Amino acid sequence: MRKRFWEKPLESLDREEWEALCDGCGKCCLLKLEDEETGAFAYTRVACRLFDSATCRCGNYPLRRQLVKGCVILTPETLEQNKHWMPATCAYRLRAEGKPLYDWHPLLSGDANSVHEAGVSMKNRTLTEYDVDPDELDAHIIEGML
Repeated sequence: MRKRFWEKPLESLDREEWEALCDGCGKCCLLKLEDEETGAFAYTRVACRLFDSATCRCGNYPLRRQLVKGCVILTPETLEQNKHWMPATCAYRLRAEGKPLYDWHPLLSGDANSVHEAGVSMKNRTLTEYDVDPDELDAHIIEGML
């Protein structure tokens, strides 16, 4: 990978660089609620059925779109239409908005665990969607629209 590739325009990143931009927080895998009037999003502690809470990664990344109907494949082409629901700390969103990465981002810290140590990730903090009644998601809001 190129030196400091994350500072380059997102559309110039190759696939390896694009994937490395992910900080591994797992928040994109959380079920979200949207306020229909304001468009604001709330994150719940309820995660997609493929989310592995111990690793904070997708349990079947290559087949995620086929296995989970609403899963979004984020690319430079789909980022603009999806960044509004992505966490404010997300590297993809930050770079799309011309902002720098946080110091805890693994690309800056050199440590894949820094996102977890900073308390930003959902590692070991989620419930699986199978364990929660969809009508009770609002009881599990952890961020936004509280």
